[in-house]
Amino acid sequence: MISNKMAALAQNNSVIRAMFEEGNRLAAQFGRENVFDFSLGNPNFPPPEAVKSAIRDVLDDTSPVDIHGYMSNAGFPAVREAVAHSINRRHGTSFSSGNIIMSVGAAGALNSVLKTLLNPGDEVAAFAPYFVEYGNYVANYDGALKVAPPNIPTFQPSAESLETVITAKTRAVIINTPNNPTGVIYSEESLRAIARVLTKKSKEFGAPIYLISDEPYRELAYDGVCVPYVTKLYPDTFVCYSWSKSLSLPGERIGYIVIPSELEDFSLIFDAVSIATRVLGFVNAPSLIQLAVARCLEAQTDICAYDQNRRALYDGLTSLGFECVFPQGAFYMWVKAPGGDDKAFVAAAKDENILFVPGTSFACPGYARIAYCVAKSTIERSMPGFKKIAAKLGVSK
Repeated sequence: MISNKMAALAQNNSVIRAMFEEGNRLAAQFGRENVFDFSLGNPNFPPPEAVKSAIRDVLDDTSPVDIHGYMSNAGFPAVREAVAHSINRRHGTSFSSGNIIMSVGAAGALNSVLKTLLNPGDEVAAFAPYFVEYGNYVANYDGALKVAPPNIPTFQPSAESLETVITAKTRAVIINTPNNPTGVIYSEESLRAIARVLTKKSKEFGAPIYLISDEPYRELAYDGVCVPYVTKLYPDTFVCYSWSKSLSLPGERIGYIVIPSELEDFSLIFDAVSIATRVLGFVNAPSLIQLAVARCLEAQTDICAYDQNRRALYDGLTSLGFECVFPQGAFYMWVKAPGGDDKAFVAAAKDENILFVPGTSFACPGYARIAYCVAKSTIERSMPGFKKIAAKLGVSK
């Protein structure tokens, strides 16, 4: 027998991962080239050459004991200082190594922060649509996720709807911008409105309500659109970052947490988050890749290729009559399900060996997420299948 909590999680395994596994099954049956898998946000583009060079340089000029040994739970001091300097240069902040904790990706960062903040019965708010794992992360610490309804059709977060779900039990609010699954970048106006609500409610309840900014897609912003740096708008903010997307390193599990000095009880919180990385079993972020990313903080994956995919998929789908949110960032297309039934939309697509994820999985029925971090040829070759789906579901141009 296993624990009740894990039994529930096993029964409700991530639809995204299930779709990914279904893609592998269909590929074995029909051939990989005949399956169009848009389910998982797994970058198809290789890391920048600077990453490969940095790994080689670390191996060549660093003591093997240092490369492969333990360090402070918070990470190598020199790496944390380099990260802080990079953030300060790009965003006009004033962080030091003492504000940075290296993490096992953004997921490890989020779990470390939630482990630190939550007591059983505490609540965390999020805006629909949201990344499906947030509910599981909060439940890990016996908390409850409270969901503010989607703001259709812009999908900008609504401060008014957030206020309706905040209670005296609310410890934090999670935001994700650029957003998975919509590709929307939250505007400074929207974020300032959220900050006003949190400031008001923190005073009302006599305790800070923290903002947790989940930022694995920060560098994937198109057309010169700015992604506001949230600590400048609301000081009680944790930033959870990952290089999984910006450097195409999802399997390396490397990221960081920013904890501003302005937080009340900053020293206690910083120490607690550092200890949480150990308590959760991460101990510390992977040593080799910590040292490597510190040498290529200004590198970036090929966003032009993502932009080409974005335009090709949007143009292809809208020419067939599908309604899509044109993404400002990330690498997801948020598509309105014909007739409003996202599960029927996904099922019709599967009949054409096209795989993507229903909006129900993101607490937003009636839409679907198509991940375009694939080869451009995959998008082009999928269009005949999408044309058949449009005909089957009665989509008109």
